[in-house]
Amino acid sequence: MVKSSKARKQRKAHYNAPNHARRKAVASPLSPELKEKYGKRSMPVVAGDTVMVTRGNEDVRGIEGKVLEVKTRTGRVSVEGVTAAQADGTEVSAPVHASNVMITKLELSDEWRKDKLLRKNEVAE
Repeated sequence: MVKSSKARKQRKAHYNAPNHARRKAVASPLSPELKEKYGKRSMPVVAGDTVMVTRGNEDVRGIEGKVLEVKTRTGRVSVEGVTAAQADGTEVSAPVHASNVMITKLELSDEWRKDKLLRKNEVAE
């Protein structure tokens, strides 16, 4: 999707990208165990994956939880346990950028996704 090294053009390309390209852009690195198992470095994040926050404030870094929602428009994911307090004191989900989380457990109920992972693994062997 990105062809330029200029940040301004990269942002524009992301904002103007079609939905099918934007979905692939919301990807996160796999944990070392999953990298070893599947022979892949990263995967698009889907709701139901278990992720660990690797970057951000001290209060969110290291939190592991399920992905509740993936927002392809902004490239962010809502993770269970990562919240922020509003002015009235209520807790709301704080979205985290997909590049700042690491997938630790994959949601494999989607047959297409499972097949794609296994196909990649067979080619690597």
